[in-house]
Amino acid sequence: MKNLNNIKVLAFDIFGTVVDWHSSIVAELNRMKIQVDANQFALDWRAGYRPAMDKTLTGEMNCVSVDVIHRLILEELLIKYNILHLSEKQKSDLNLIWHRLCPWADTVQGLNKLKDKYIICTLSNGNIRLLVDLAKYSNLPWDYIFSAENFYAYKPSPKTYLGVAELLDVKPNEILMVAAHHSDLAAARSCGLRTAYIERPLELGTTIKNNVSPCIDNDLHASDLLDLVDKLSK
Repeated sequence: MKNLNNIKVLAFDIFGTVVDWHSSIVAELNRMKIQVDANQFALDWRAGYRPAMDKTLTGEMNCVSVDVIHRLILEELLIKYNILHLSEKQKSDLNLIWHRLCPWADTVQGLNKLKDKYIICTLSNGNIRLLVDLAKYSNLPWDYIFSAENFYAYKPSPKTYLGVAELLDVKPNEILMVAAHHSDLAAARSCGLRTAYIERPLELGTTIKNNVSPCIDNDLHASDLLDLVDKLSK
């Protein structure tokens, strides 16, 4: 295992890594008794995120919060699925499910253990209010919440990864980026951060097999956050 003794900060991706967006959205759709394929609706909602984000990165669309992006995608999906009966309040409440996503079973215990030794923070494209609400809802014990809003740039912009280093007064290689997505980790490595991959085989639900194969470029590969605790203690 690579030497990580100099690590001072663990920066976490949120959607899919720390919280289970898919199951949370499916449960909300069922709670609201919306007659739709909840599994596919959740997948489509998340799938619209990256193209919308890319439009902001290229300047095709103004830089807006993830809340606004989620609402734009939701409006398109309501038309696509012919869901035309929801009131404005119902649509707003549904959009705010992204503020009430449930953590994975290992998340809270794992974060509390990691917090004993490291500064733990978010590094997410989610807007600050969303991340604060998630922390409150799921008892996530962050030392600090970093959002794309702090840096006026979305991941994978180097401004985000290097911004954490600057604001916490550490070197990039003293930060371990923790994520369940290899693209996020590759961008972090290009900025000099160390990287840890977390397996989340059920991120996309049970109908799609999520490839959680190791990448040799990562410093660590863990089955979950408790496994990450064990690997960092060795």
